[in-house]
Amino acid sequence: MAIHQNEERGPETQPAGRGTEPLTEQVEYRFPGRRVFVTGGARGIGRSIVEAFCRAGARVAFCDIDTVKGARTAAETGARFAEVDVCNGEALEACIAELFEAWGDLDVIINNVGISRFSPLVETSVEEFDRILATNLRPALITSRALARHRTAHPQANRYGRIINIASTRYLMSEPGSEGYAASKGGIRSLTHALALSLAPLHVTVNSIAPGWIEHANYEGLRPEDHAQHPSGRVGRPEDIARLCLFLCAEANDFIDGENITVDGGMTRKMIYVE
Repeated sequence: MAIHQNEERGPETQPAGRGTEPLTEQVEYRFPGRRVFVTGGARGIGRSIVEAFCRAGARVAFCDIDTVKGARTAAETGARFAEVDVCNGEALEACIAELFEAWGDLDVIINNVGISRFSPLVETSVEEFDRILATNLRPALITSRALARHRTAHPQANRYGRIINIASTRYLMSEPGSEGYAASKGGIRSLTHALALSLAPLHVTVNSIAPGWIEHANYEGLRPEDHAQHPSGRVGRPEDIARLCLFLCAEANDFIDGENITVDGGMTRKMIYVE
């Protein structure tokens, strides 16, 4: 049974002007004092998001089930780390309650945590299916509901808020044996626009990001054809998603709400037929 994480995966000749080297020139976003909470922040996309907001001056907390990588990420970024299995809803609620107590409110929640376990349909258990939904989908409801309850109890305070849910391009395309993962990411997409409407009176925008192939483990080990199949000319990196999170959280970008933004190098727009 193969295990994957949020479609993150640990170039034939490149098209002219395209390369696989990381972009060094970036737009600078600053979030001094903003309070940010990230689920699944110990590695991959989650860690990149934690790093990006720490560099931007935010106060950042994250949770993860991996204590070793979580402690390392916290030590290297200055972020606050809590060991939490998000399948335990009470533990996740307690983690957020501690942040409300310590910081007074949260400005940004990024629901990133995700697992997938691909298996033949005839071998897929209901328990495994439920585990994927409990990890990938339900925490986004729990964290969003916690923020809604807090903001409702303190209506005067904060007129800024952002929730970003990390989905996947697998919400709209699949391969055999991916039923649990596809269902959870489709749920994220639909939950996002429902939350956007529910949280609008509390000045919170809610959007989702659907990453394609994001390689965080061994980018240098990718084959030329891995890159070349993308219209962008390269496989994605965790920083691609982190930069979009920064953009969506910019205070001026509050007119983007209830949307899903695909970040996949153009793959879902590419017709693929055998010639």
